[in-house]
Amino acid sequence: MVKKRKGVLLTFCCVLLLSIMAVGCGGGGQSGSNEETGNEEITLELWTIALQPTFNDYFNALIADYESSHPNVRIEWKDYPYDAITDKLLTSIASGSSPDVVNLNTEFASQMGSKGAVVDMNEYLNDEQKGAYFDGIFNSTVIDGKAYALPWYTGTEVLFINTKLAKEAGLDPSNPPTTREELAEWGRQVKEKTGKAGYAQQLVSKLFPIEGIPILTEDKTAAAFNTPEAVAMINNMKQLMDEGVILKEDADFTKQIQYYSGEQTAFQLGGPTFINFIKTSAPDVYKNTIAVPLPTGQGDLRLSNSMNLVVPSKSEHPEEAVQFAAFVTNAENQTAFSKEANTLPSTKASTQDPFFSATDDSLEAQAKVVSAQSLDKATDYMVGVPNAKDVNSAIARGLQNILLNGQDVQQTLDAAEQEVNGILQQ
Repeated sequence: MVKKRKGVLLTFCCVLLLSIMAVGCGGGGQSGSNEETGNEEITLELWTIALQPTFNDYFNALIADYESSHPNVRIEWKDYPYDAITDKLLTSIASGSSPDVVNLNTEFASQMGSKGAVVDMNEYLNDEQKGAYFDGIFNSTVIDGKAYALPWYTGTEVLFINTKLAKEAGLDPSNPPTTREELAEWGRQVKEKTGKAGYAQQLVSKLFPIEGIPILTEDKTAAAFNTPEAVAMINNMKQLMDEGVILKEDADFTKQIQYYSGEQTAFQLGGPTFINFIKTSAPDVYKNTIAVPLPTGQGDLRLSNSMNLVVPSKSEHPEEAVQFAAFVTNAENQTAFSKEANTLPSTKASTQDPFFSATDDSLEAQAKVVSAQSLDKATDYMVGVPNAKDVNSAIARGLQNILLNGQDVQQTLDAAEQEVNGILQQ
């Protein structure tokens, strides 16, 4: 799910403050955190995002299982709303009351990692533990060789098609588009025959790597997106918006749901969680929807949208915290959670379970199977990018200025490149 960008400046300021504090305080009270604890009982505080009360039974059983095999460890589980956890985390660390294991998305996990605010998992995990995850997903939070998070539940995008609108446009849903060019042609036909748009999208930086345009140089020290190929991509997108194939709007996830539910768009590019919303808001549209593999651009990427577990540097028990995070995200527990939550695992062994290949022809099963088939190719498009949140924001503003406000393509790309380079030097 796409996080609203309001509060980005405040969050960035908090991260900078945290970075300064970390340098000034030298890591707080964790100097003895790797000592043998013997029989001393320790408490690890786990924070998750929006999982209570739906998954209380699962987590209570998971925690009880861990505590039974680690008699000196107690787990205290707290759950917070999506929009609250980052600010709450920064505040708690600054006040000296850091949690031990925290659920964050990849973007913010990378942001925290680039500021030295979370531990390097490599210091506490063996090769077998690290090798359990899909390489592209695990490497999404590796910066300069340091692994700042363990991947947890994830998802890859699929293409949802409103079969009613597609058929009204003379299209065959059983032979769906496989490339972005074909998807654009489908959108044109939908617009011509029904007056509806093809799809809505958010103007974010992932639009570049989808078309094979890298956001940063290979060493992650400078912007790399200001290219003739980027100009051509943006001009093509502008034309599609002018034609009504893509809605001329920066449509966040909530707006995309509204447009698809109201049959203002015929297609939706999104993860399986999208189903939960249309099933409730538009049951008739849900019944007419199918899920097929996502059409690919020049980059031929399968982008993941992962949740992760991190261990803040201020944790008093980093080794025990990392081992608990590894337990939560191991193949057995990820498989079990996926069955409970209809998510996808980030562990290789999990996808061998028949659950991820079996289908009953429901929309949920279609999306699950299609998504699971792409996990071995999945990666976060901002792999290892320092200050990922701020880089994303700079590029998004540039796209908005060009596509919505009519600013010059090349001049705006030049300005965005300069802004991103400045961010990377911070």
